[in-house]
Amino acid sequence: MADARQRTIIKVFRKYSNSLGPDTLELLEAILDNHEIEDADVESSIETIAREYNKQDDALMKVSIDVLQRVYESLQDQGQRSDPEKEAIDPESHLFVIDAFEMPLWHWSPERGTFEKVSAPLTMAGSAESRVFAMRDRLNIIKQCVLRNEHFAPSTLPSRDRERLVTLKSTKQLLGRAGERFLLLGMLAHSKEGKLCIEDADGSVELDFTKLVSKISFNRLSYRLRNTSWNRTSQAMVFFTEGSFALVEGEYTEDGTLEIIAIGQPPCEPRETARSIYGHIDFLGKGSTSLLEDVSQLSVRVHEELPDLNFFFLSDVWLDHPKTLPALQKMFGNCVENHFVPKLIVLCGNFTSRSITHGQGRDVQRYQENFDALADLIASYPLITRSTHFVFVPGPLDITMNSTLPRRPLLSSFVGRLKAKIPKVHFATNPCRIKFFDQEIVVFREDSMAKMLRNVVGVKPNARSDDLKKFLVQSILDQGHLCPLTVNIQATLSDYDHSLRLYPLPTALVLADKYDRYKMTYTGCHVFNPGSFVGASFVFSTYQPAEINSEECVLEDDPED
Repeated sequence: MADARQRTIIKVFRKYSNSLGPDTLELLEAILDNHEIEDADVESSIETIAREYNKQDDALMKVSIDVLQRVYESLQDQGQRSDPEKEAIDPESHLFVIDAFEMPLWHWSPERGTFEKVSAPLTMAGSAESRVFAMRDRLNIIKQCVLRNEHFAPSTLPSRDRERLVTLKSTKQLLGRAGERFLLLGMLAHSKEGKLCIEDADGSVELDFTKLVSKISFNRLSYRLRNTSWNRTSQAMVFFTEGSFALVEGEYTEDGTLEIIAIGQPPCEPRETARSIYGHIDFLGKGSTSLLEDVSQLSVRVHEELPDLNFFFLSDVWLDHPKTLPALQKMFGNCVENHFVPKLIVLCGNFTSRSITHGQGRDVQRYQENFDALADLIASYPLITRSTHFVFVPGPLDITMNSTLPRRPLLSSFVGRLKAKIPKVHFATNPCRIKFFDQEIVVFREDSMAKMLRNVVGVKPNARSDDLKKFLVQSILDQGHLCPLTVNIQATLSDYDHSLRLYPLPTALVLADKYDRYKMTYTGCHVFNPGSFVGASFVFSTYQPAEINSEECVLEDDPED
């Protein structure tokens, strides 16, 4: 019995890349005996201890008995502490709008096997070194998730599962080994000769797609490594773009190319798993809370005490369209009339139907006048003005300080009246993040579908519209990045590339796109596109934090209006 418990303890800590000495193993067994933990509950109990241990600042890869003892005493204190009468939770004190330029930069350290905070000041200009670090961080973050996957993490015990393990190789290990089969993880890119290659930290190798002719072989690798929320048959294709990372299985040839047998996206890691390992890291710069605190104190209380709280998300709010302001007036009126006032309204650009970057002075003046008219409209609803937070996210056609990602907020010279008349207004970057209790919502306004389809490499997708939406969501979340493209396709500020990361996965992702609206949940992350707030009917989405779900709403256009 003791041997079985020891194997379980070692297995759980090995998942977190920890090793146990005889003294720490003895302490953990004593803890289990003291609390009379049943065999069925051993793994979950040790999992709790391992998570809390790895959140400590002085946690070592080889488990320290002193730190472990401290963690155990802390967990005992939490269990013995009597809960005082709970006060009503205040949503205002737990709602934060986080700009991309406020997020701290955390580099991945291969030596320490964790994230390290960068203390040097970040700049808009960036440097060649920061560009290298940005791409290397993307590779290392994906790689550490892949190596933690059950198909790559070897067990310490002999078993039949060891025969099905997959071993990652580096491009430098291919040299002189023609005719052998390899599995590589790297970035898809074009060489100087225009050939499609896969690059990793050690080099690159040209890819040959001639043998990749069937959808079955194309999806075989993804099938082995993935467990998704939708049917396997819908995964026959994803978007492989230049700049995205892929797992490629193939045979190395005498010509120095890799004949692809199977290709797949790296497996996506759930938010809970990443939080359990890196819960002590404050990725957003607003203070970190442990997963244990989130689950026990926040998630349940939000569900129980704030069931009717809603966020509204609108995209393509063309203020120069004659029907937009009347539609917004109708939406505000319905909210007040039905006592359904949202806590947050996010308005995403474009706020103009056509670009005015190179327009005439009169076009720029109209642009400001439209924002002024919107400010007057919102101010005419005092209940909404007092209680609702308004967030403005610029689109690709809006006037900001830069056109690269992440984009700065709308210029203050255009939104003076909005600032003066609306007390709870936020002019956010694109992308931006909303932290609400333990939830993280990422808002990104970009025509992602069109951009990804234009830059697909290798095998081209041939699918229906519904499947394309799934492919887009799966590709972006698997890549852990909002824009998995090279800088020559989409320029980004290298010092702030971390603001485009999706690791750990957010609770919800708003992909505001001019493409058709949709909603779906993938690996526990709820993703939706609110659609364009313009046309014969005005569409938008409501998000319920208590349910972590969204609903599509439609304001029908009244011809008489």
